Amino acid sequence: MKKITLLFLLAASLTACKSGDKKAVNAPENLSPEEKQKVLNDTASYTSIEWIDPIVQNLGKLVKDQSIEVSFRFKNSGDKILLIESVSAQCGCTIPEKPEKPFAPGEEGIIKAKFNGSGQGTISKQIYVKANTSPAKDHTLTFTGDIQEK
Repeated sequence: MKKITLLFLLAASLTACKSGDKKAVNAPENLSPEEKQKVLNDTASYTSIEWIDPIVQNLGKLVKDQSIEVSFRFKNSGDKILLIESVSAQCGCTIPEKPEKPFAPGEEGIIKAKFNGSGQGTISKQIYVKANTSPAKDHTLTFTGDIQEK
């Protein structure tokens, strides 16, 4: 009976040790343009992204000609470095900020955009994000609102 118990404990400890063998991946602060392009082109370097904030946000009532900032938080939920290749907007009234740094696995970041609505009525604006992510490289973030007179 002691041999069986000892064998069980040995097997359990070996299994527990194996689960800790994952290599930590640290994102370098800066990558050269060539290194970035290599990561973006190599599908083996693709990771996954988790949107912490909803990808569709209703901002409610907005004041005409007032600038607002919207943000979308994300997390690198994969096991490779996450690079945001590009961030663009549907029109000139929305100016997005592209995060320049690489994100290590588990690291969080924010995509921000400034919106200045000079029109009036209901709006729906898109921000397009391209990253080294699988299964899709392209992500669409949307914010809506209702622009009203002051």
